Amino acid sequence: MSRQRSMAAILSSDFVTIGELVRLTETRYSTLKFYTEEGFLPFEQEDQRLTRRYPREETVKRIEYIKKLRENGKTIPQIKEILKQDGNTKGGETK
Repeated sequence: MSRQRSMAAILSSDFVTIGELVRLTETRYSTLKFYTEEGFLPFEQEDQRLTRRYPREETVKRIEYIKKLRENGKTIPQIKEILKQDGNTKGGETK
């Protein structure tokens, strides 16, 4: 079993794992996995079997943006279109 990094280590890191994003954003793992599969969250992966690494600041902003869109009643297809129109920006104002 792997050991979790401290929150201080996570906050000082440029890249985080999906498990660390769960801790940072208080979002369910399954939700973040779904967002990743839908192409909502940027990540790097050196090899197909290696852990995905998410750019911490950009991804946290994106998750917060998606949460705001969901709170405003947007559906997943609508969010996908909004993110596409935004040019996959790091976040932004809710429309």
